[in-house]
Amino acid sequence: MSRIAYIFPGQGSQYVGMGKDLYEGSPVAREIYDRGDDILGFPLSKVSFEGPEERLKQTGTTQPAIFVQSMALTRLLDGGDASMAAGHSLGEYSALVFSGAMTFEDGLRLVGLRGALMQQAGEERKGTMAAVIGLAPEVVAALCAEAASEGIVQCANFNSPGQIVISGSV
Repeated sequence: MSRIAYIFPGQGSQYVGMGKDLYEGSPVAREIYDRGDDILGFPLSKVSFEGPEERLKQTGTTQPAIFVQSMALTRLLDGGDASMAAGHSLGEYSALVFSGAMTFEDGLRLVGLRGALMQQAGEERKGTMAAVIGLAPEVVAALCAEAASEGIVQCANFNSPGQIVISGSV
């Protein structure tokens, strides 16, 4: 017996034009995008399809855009075949909606608020992130401790063996 799992992406997988083909070719996707625009009170679909890229890259726009795209794709896959779901960071909200733990509308409202608050926090206190490839976690942690005399720097995400994201002061 084969089992199917849906894995939903987090922030960073966005690109201008995402979802446009789905919107134009599927009434189901069109309905999801139109509901998203109504719930958020701004034309998320237009920003997703046409940009500008600078706006799509803003956390307050990026997160709802990825969420809506994930929900449209899931509906087009008929959603009934997967026996489990998981998500990376923002993708956890898509997994919760897929699993029935919350509605699309509630999930989008939460994601919209999450993105707006994260964007506001980033504007109030500038920070940055970088992926470190190929070093052991203890080496990255030691380097962060050494660099901490220059500002805040710490391990933020242990994405996979050999990829650790650090974050902190610019």
